[in-house]
Amino acid sequence: MKIAMAQINPTVADIEGNRKKILENINAASAAGADIVVFPEMATIGYPPMDLLHSRKLIDDNLRSLELIARASVDVAVICGFVDYDTENHPMLFNSAAFMFNGQIVSKHRKTLLPQYDVFDEMRYFSPARGHRIVDFMNHKIGITICEDIWKAAEAGAMMEFASYKKDPVKILKGMDADIIVNISASPFVKGKNRTRVNMLQKAAGADKIAIVYVNQAGGNDSLIFDGNSVLVNSAGAVAACGGAFAESLIIADSESSSVIKVEYDEIEDIRRALVLGIRDYASKCGFSSCLLGLSGGIDSSLTCVLACEALGRENVLGITMPSIYSSKGSVDDSAALAENLGITLESIPISGIFHGFEKELAPIFRGMEPDVTEENLQARIRGTLLMSVSNKTGRLLLTTGNKSETAMGYCTLYGDMNGGLAVISDLPKTLVYELARHINRDGIVIPAETIEKPPSAELRENQKDEDSLPPYSVLDPILEHYIEERRSVSEIISLGFDAETVTRVAQAVNRSEYKRRQAAPGLKVTAKAFGNGRRVPLAQKYEG
Repeated sequence: MKIAMAQINPTVADIEGNRKKILENINAASAAGADIVVFPEMATIGYPPMDLLHSRKLIDDNLRSLELIARASVDVAVICGFVDYDTENHPMLFNSAAFMFNGQIVSKHRKTLLPQYDVFDEMRYFSPARGHRIVDFMNHKIGITICEDIWKAAEAGAMMEFASYKKDPVKILKGMDADIIVNISASPFVKGKNRTRVNMLQKAAGADKIAIVYVNQAGGNDSLIFDGNSVLVNSAGAVAACGGAFAESLIIADSESSSVIKVEYDEIEDIRRALVLGIRDYASKCGFSSCLLGLSGGIDSSLTCVLACEALGRENVLGITMPSIYSSKGSVDDSAALAENLGITLESIPISGIFHGFEKELAPIFRGMEPDVTEENLQARIRGTLLMSVSNKTGRLLLTTGNKSETAMGYCTLYGDMNGGLAVISDLPKTLVYELARHINRDGIVIPAETIEKPPSAELRENQKDEDSLPPYSVLDPILEHYIEERRSVSEIISLGFDAETVTRVAQAVNRSEYKRRQAAPGLKVTAKAFGNGRRVPLAQKYEG
């Protein structure tokens, strides 16, 4: 049986636009001689719709769209994700898949395992499946599953956090004599996830002697990025076909194929591609075609600028340098060198005069008080105001450039360098920022070598260095990974050999800075635990780690 895996990039709540993509792929699959074409989870609505699912109009529109999609299933069968009402348990819904053929909806299948961890909150909206059924088609018995239904916690490890399920939908369908398992997914990208996912699918297929067709959404929706990487794993447990990464594609494969494809993994390149896709889709789906950012000559803004140029085109990226009395000549020169390497427009707005104006006006209120971090933050807030003003005037999306290490520690200025509409690298620890920058420079200098080699500094006071306020990033980042991503306690991290005072200091800073992160721009998620929807911490609390 020839199966088409339609790895599409839907936009949340764009019912007509998503249906157009689906119908185009149905026609292409039919023209290619496919017997069945498979689309991702919630393809009619796009994932994740979150509280838009409370809108009856959206659900009704998606059901009407499904009927129109069914009419196109004349020469090729269609499996497509959609949302249905749970009429027995109002106001709950079902995360569903429809099998359609001969212009009709033949059967509906419900998601069994509803994830309730990290960014997932499906029990808020959905009821679990109350039963399972097999589709008889072309002498095959097809079991249809949805995303989490295919995951096995014992093999997924940290990807599933603490998920533990009593049911195994694949085992249930195998017991009903299924010889093919189709899984439709909207599985967000996380560093290293594709390797884990493919290994899991291969083990499941080989153990059960059953072919698995896995179709994943591609594209970015808000903070989440979907990598595609759809695969067909044959009953011997070998990958027989695979789709592209971070792009739409239609893959035609034979369910009985004995081909063996070696899947290549490059985690740092995957992160680069994920961030580029995340910028491009966030901008386009929110109505932006261009962006701007402040260029300090530092590695964070330089990396963000490179990614933005690839995502939106260098002609659509505006860099603004805002030197102060504390800005080194090297930083200004490095910004200019980066702009020249990338071919972008670079504007300069010196802030010394503005800063002195603020100092003058604040002097009566600050009388008798020594300069401190207030004056440092004031410079950042002047820059943030200037950038937002240009964004307002030109309609460009303002990108913020803070990394995960700084954001975790609160080493950032509220209403200053945190201003903006998208935090591109806010889930990249500083050490990963350096790794990605070197990866980008692997075939030639794009980010100036001086930018990568010089000690990082906010340049808000004389001879300032990040390590004046923070532990060395080589020490800080592993502690943050243990504390944030692995949820280890302070005592557990200390037991791993880290300095007790440093660990305590880091944990306190992370906890103390939650109020800043609550007001930050949405960031693109690439690690197992990003700040945002997947990490919900109260502001008024006394937790000490």
